[in-house]
Amino acid sequence: MQTEKKENYEPQPVILFADDDAICLEVGLKILHKLGYKALGARDGKEAIEVFLNFQKEVNLVILDMKMPYNGCAAFIQLKKINASVKVLIASGYAKDQQIRELMEQGCNGFILKPFSINELSRKILDILNE
Repeated sequence: MQTEKKENYEPQPVILFADDDAICLEVGLKILHKLGYKALGARDGKEAIEVFLNFQKEVNLVILDMKMPYNGCAAFIQLKKINASVKVLIASGYAKDQQIRELMEQGCNGFILKPFSINELSRKILDILNE
């Protein structure tokens, strides 16, 4: 009888993905699962905060869509109040946005332009998780 050693077992990083577009949310969660992450979803910024409050000890990274009800900016500010060290990646279809620049100055960990490829997302996530 063989027994498996679980000494090297590392838990999957947990990523909270928030997007108000149902298709973007579904695809984003599938991509995160494919990349080997445990993914939690939220349909807007308010729900992202609720999910984060419930799972903040497990969540390693939050990916926020910039343009959604109770948008990424408002959600980012709330998340930082809850946990100042939370890691946040902002996703947006708008590259030149003053709010994005302001969030980066306030400690946001990164920005990714939508639509993004699996490789781009993977690279951004790894960069942020390894900071």
